[in-house]
Amino acid sequence: MIDVPGPEAAPPISASLSAAQGEPDLFLSRLYLPVTAGTILSGNPAGEDWLRATYGQNIRIIACSPRTVLAAIEQRFCAVFRERAVHELAGCEPQFSASVVITPGQIVAFAAIAALAAWTFLALPQSAGTVAAAICVALFMANSLFRALLLCAGADFWTATASAPPSPPDAGLPTYSILVPLYREANVMPALLRALRAIDYPPDRLDIKLIVESDDRETAAAADSAAVSDERFSVIRVPPGTPRTKPRACNYAMPFALGEFTVIFDAEDRPEPDQLRKAVAAFRAAPDSVACLQARLNFYNANQNWLTKMFALDYALWFDYLLRGLDRLNIPMPLGGTSNHFRTSALRAIHAWDPYNVTEDADLGIRLARVGLRVRVLDSTTFEEATSQLGPWLRQRSRWMKGYMQTWLVHMRSPRALFRNAGFGGFVGFQLFIGGTVLTALANPLLWGMFLYAQFCGDPAGSETVTHLSIVGLAIGNGLFAYLAMLSPVRRGWLDLAPLGLTAPVYWLLISCAGIRALFQLCTRPWHWDKTPHGLSASRVTPLRTEAATCA
Repeated sequence: MIDVPGPEAAPPISASLSAAQGEPDLFLSRLYLPVTAGTILSGNPAGEDWLRATYGQNIRIIACSPRTVLAAIEQRFCAVFRERAVHELAGCEPQFSASVVITPGQIVAFAAIAALAAWTFLALPQSAGTVAAAICVALFMANSLFRALLLCAGADFWTATASAPPSPPDAGLPTYSILVPLYREANVMPALLRALRAIDYPPDRLDIKLIVESDDRETAAAADSAAVSDERFSVIRVPPGTPRTKPRACNYAMPFALGEFTVIFDAEDRPEPDQLRKAVAAFRAAPDSVACLQARLNFYNANQNWLTKMFALDYALWFDYLLRGLDRLNIPMPLGGTSNHFRTSALRAIHAWDPYNVTEDADLGIRLARVGLRVRVLDSTTFEEATSQLGPWLRQRSRWMKGYMQTWLVHMRSPRALFRNAGFGGFVGFQLFIGGTVLTALANPLLWGMFLYAQFCGDPAGSETVTHLSIVGLAIGNGLFAYLAMLSPVRRGWLDLAPLGLTAPVYWLLISCAGIRALFQLCTRPWHWDKTPHGLSASRVTPLRTEAATCA
């Protein structure tokens, strides 16, 4: 290991080298760093001629590993990378940053809607309940029917693309970067390392970044231990700062990714071993406009209790059908929080993640679509741990719902621009899939409340209109939601879970609780990240069968 002087300890250097001290991007792209007068660290043997042509034939070049050079660059420019991780998107594309929660124009629009609603209730109290019920029913029907359409499109699309392109030989595989953001995850590190080491990919072309917070000493120690014994691993320590979110940590690590492709895995993930090979083959078979592949997600502890089983049904519907439907219909696709495979150059071109969006993956999928890039679904599954306790589940789902609210507000700052970028179908799909997910969660308890009020206190319309509308809305919304939940496990052969779809209305009410909590947090703590604890699944849990996971 070479001891690299920090910026204060470095002696004066030549003018040509001094001019390069503010160029971390150049150093990263060519894997070198000037360290003293006439001395350069280089992790790229093929770049020696360029270095001598640029800095002079007498320059002293110290050859070392790419990991050593990257560590030296991080040490030198830590403050630069820290600022970029937070401010790059807001500085370059402020219209896409959730650092501003709501714009003045949106405040005026929401105030006008609230004023109109208040006037209706005061001036026309008998009609107000009917109007509210009709709006809720319309939301339920539009969202439910749209999901049914996506399921049909996704099922048909799946059948049409069951055969994956062949994986290239080892000699043709590029370097692949894996970013693993970690925070208070020391307890799951052994399982994580086993899963990463089980990936079927040439070891010399794996660039695995274990991203830890600088004050998380226990996780950092476990990560350091892995990096010492395995050259594939390197540890990135994220310096203190706000907002303390997963996307900020990923942004800090992103400049150090060496791969042509980059994927995000979470601490509890167990990707199928051939997932990276499948991703390379899919990228090379796709046009350059395909910037991201989203692998399917589901759970290895789905059988633990009712909550995890419902979570598994939820994910099966979402990743096995709905995202496929969005793909087929060319509607902007919100990404899942893990197993997103990117062309590294495309990810950097759009300034990576929004550190202020707490469902950063959903926002990123929409931003990719708005600049003309596509997201496709990858025929591979990553299994992760379903949250098995109600408290952590509620906090996790609240964060996701809050992020959907942020994403809708950000991309609806200029509806015309969104319409122009996404087209008619993409614009409507965005409203139904992003906005509709939030609105139906919030409207669900309202519709139940109107129904119960009409039953026990009398129909406010005086003609049982509210009662009839609320019954129609609840029957269509909850009935179709339950039906889709029962269909969702068919592709994976998990038919024993299908009857639980009948309890989906109860699960939907829990989602509504999360939506209400998310709305409150959006107003009070918009960038707060509720950490989801991992490693809580019981050792006695029998995993669901996984032989049907490929769903061909």
